[in-house]
Amino acid sequence: MQLRHVINLHKGLTPLVVLALMAAYGNFGSGPWLYLALHGTYGLLWLLKDRMFPDRQWEQPVGWPVALSGFLALGLYWLAPYLLISSGALPPPPLAAAATALCLTGVFLHYGADAQKHFTLQQRPGLIDEGFFARTRNPNYLGEILIYLSFAVLAMHPLPYLVLAGFAFGVFLPNMRRKDESLARYPGFEAWKRRSGLLLPRLLPPRPEH
Repeated sequence: MQLRHVINLHKGLTPLVVLALMAAYGNFGSGPWLYLALHGTYGLLWLLKDRMFPDRQWEQPVGWPVALSGFLALGLYWLAPYLLISSGALPPPPLAAAATALCLTGVFLHYGADAQKHFTLQQRPGLIDEGFFARTRNPNYLGEILIYLSFAVLAMHPLPYLVLAGFAFGVFLPNMRRKDESLARYPGFEAWKRRSGLLLPRLLPPRPEH
């Protein structure tokens, strides 16, 4: 079993979980349907991405204990639809619009950057410091954070924000730092690092060296 199998199972089950929650609580309002469209589509697109341009870091083999604990950890992301649907609360239109904009932007960054990385590395090894990666060294993680931030916005509850913060600081940030350490061996890394942000895009030019 590979780690990607655990992730894919969670992503593929998400639309079914949201539909089951809607049926269990008899809540078929506009908020749950919007949540289903955003989170459910994101999960299905992930499965397509895994077939078209998979990420090698998720191909590492794992045992059943790691697989089970990983799936349970990912299951924390289902707190957002549970809180939204069980509460019966209706997200106001500005909040729904903001969540939709965050999710669309996140999907663009996440999947666009992953596609650029995958197909570029098929042609040549080394740094990828243009396109999605010109101003941020981790546009894919930035996109993923925006996606799950959109789900937290729709849930209208603090718990999904805490879950996202846990993944951001416990998983994403260590991965980003390890990636920097690995890429530091390539010529041009220090110059790229000065003109890009670890996560957020660096919009201002770097300060000249003295």
